[in-house]
Amino acid sequence: MKKPANPKVVLSLVLGAITLLRGSAAAAPGAADLPSVDQLPVIGELPDPFLMKDGSRVKTAADWTRRREELKNLIQYYEYGHLPPPLPVTARELSSGKNEALGATEKHLVLAIASGGKKVEYHLDLTIPLDKPGPLPVIVKGDLAWGKVTVKASENAVKEIVRRGYILAEFNREEVAPDKDDRTTGVYTLYPDCDWGAEAAWAWGFHRTIDYLLTLACVDRRHIAVTGHSRGGKAALLAGAMDERIALTAPNGSGCGGAGSCRVRGPKSEGIENILKKFPFWFHPRFKDFIGKENRLPFDQHSVKALVAPRALVSTEGLGDLWANPEGTQATYLAAREVFRFLGAEGKIGIHFREGKHEQNETDWMALLDFADKVFFGKTGTRKFDQPAFPDSGKQFSWSAPAAAEGK
Repeated sequence: MKKPANPKVVLSLVLGAITLLRGSAAAAPGAADLPSVDQLPVIGELPDPFLMKDGSRVKTAADWTRRREELKNLIQYYEYGHLPPPLPVTARELSSGKNEALGATEKHLVLAIASGGKKVEYHLDLTIPLDKPGPLPVIVKGDLAWGKVTVKASENAVKEIVRRGYILAEFNREEVAPDKDDRTTGVYTLYPDCDWGAEAAWAWGFHRTIDYLLTLACVDRRHIAVTGHSRGGKAALLAGAMDERIALTAPNGSGCGGAGSCRVRGPKSEGIENILKKFPFWFHPRFKDFIGKENRLPFDQHSVKALVAPRALVSTEGLGDLWANPEGTQATYLAAREVFRFLGAEGKIGIHFREGKHEQNETDWMALLDFADKVFFGKTGTRKFDQPAFPDSGKQFSWSAPAAAEGK
C-alpha cells in the first residue's frame, strides 16, 4: 500500500475556533457549532491526537484529560451522534437454572428503561460460573439477536469463559435500537430530539446493561469487558471509548466506523462511501459529508481507540476478512499505541490476527480471554498481541507521543 502523504498541518487555524459542546447530549448542537467539512484542513496522514484545538500540544496527563473531551466532542459531532444521559434500568427475571455440564448458572432476564410514558425492553442472558469465589469479571456482548456465543462460536468458547471464572452477559442490542432506518421504536422514542445513530444507541445499551450488572454482588466492577462482532464491534468500541467503567474494550472484525481506519484502506476494504450507502442510519448524517473527503476528518479511528486509554483495548481480526480492513486496523493500533505509551499503558493495547473470514470464532474468544487474563490479573501466556501482520504497511503518521505524561 502506498503510504499517505505526511504534511505538517496546523489544525489550530480552523479548530482554534471550536467551542466545546456542553450540556445535555440529548440537546445536540446545531451544524453551525463546528466547521463544515470544507472548512476543515486536509490531513493526509492519521491526525495527531495530541494536538489540541488551540494549537498547543499535550504535555501532561491533565492536558490529555482536556484533549480527550475535545476528541469525544469531535467524534460524536461528525461521526456517531451524541449519547444522551442515562435513565434508570429495571430488571425482570424470566428464568434461572443450573447447567451442571457447563458448570454455570444460566439466567434469562428482561431489562426495561422508561421515560415520558414510553418504555423499552430488551433481553439479557447471564452465564455465571458455579463454585467460583466472587465477585467475578464480566464480559458484556451485545450480539444476542444473532444467537448466543454457543451458537456463533462454539460450546468450547463458553466452557473456557466459565472455566476461567468470567461471567458472560449477552444482550440484544437490536431491541435497544432497531437495525433498520426506523426511529419510531427502541430508545429513539425516549430521546426524540437526540441526534444519535444506531451505533451510538447500541453503545448506550452497553452502558445501561453495565448499570444493571453493577447492582449484582457477583460482578467485579473493576473488571468489566465489552466485545462485539462487526457492527456489534463498532458499538463495543464506542461504548468503551465513552465509559470509563469499562476496563477492557475488545472489538472483533469491526472495520469501517470501528477499529479500521477511514484513511488507510487495504485491498477490497469497506470505506465510508460503502457503509453509508447501505447503513446510513448507523451514524450521524454529517458523516456522509466526508465521502471522498476522508482526509478532512479531524480524527480517524485511532482517535476513538485513544479515548479508551489508559484502560485496556484489544482488536481481534481475520486476515481473510478484507472488507473489515485488517490492514487499516493495524494502522490505527500503531497510532493509538502512542497515546497508551504516553499514559504509561503501552502493555494495555493489543491486536491479534488469525487466518479466516468475517466472524467471531473460538480463536478470537481465546485471544480475548488471554488478553483479559493478562491485563486484569497479570497472567502470562504465549500469545503475542503486538505482532503486525502487514510489515510493509508501516506507520501511517509522522508524529509521536510526547515525553511520558507528568502530573494529573
